[in-house]
Amino acid sequence: MWKISKEFDFCYGHRVWSQTLNVDFSLDACLMCRHLHGHQGKVIVYLEATTLKDGMVTDFKHLNWFKAFLDDILDHKFIIDINDPLFSTIVPNIKKENLKKFDDGYSLVDLTPFRDEFLELYESFIIVDFVPTSENLSAWLLKIVQNKMKEINIKVSHIEFLETPKSKSTFYA
Repeated sequence: MWKISKEFDFCYGHRVWSQTLNVDFSLDACLMCRHLHGHQGKVIVYLEATTLKDGMVTDFKHLNWFKAFLDDILDHKFIIDINDPLFSTIVPNIKKENLKKFDDGYSLVDLTPFRDEFLELYESFIIVDFVPTSENLSAWLLKIVQNKMKEINIKVSHIEFLETPKSKSTFYA
């Protein structure tokens, strides 16, 4: 069995509106992750194969589309759960019918009906239907990579998502 990996970085913001703490273990009751905040995220994609083609599991260039997805869609954006109780406060005047849904499990605000002064606000949101924790983000990103890589018969074994250099979530296929 061969396993290869490739790392990608992007900056993003989020809010973990569902955060709760047990003060016996956390030492205080401060729910910092419920605040709007940002991270320098790192995604490590692991691909595997039992046989090699042209001496490789696959060419690393076959993941360039994923780099483009991170750079063009997620980098410097705010990932927000449409079910967040503060959604309508953070992203005002947006209803579900104002969203463009994508097969990869996210939505963007359809900017067509908005005047120029709203474009900068609304174009910065990636709207998902889950709390954007590192655990949920790793599962979501694995699904995106799996769906694309199966087109060329490449198996994705797992994804590691580092929210910070010391905090990591791993989701296995």
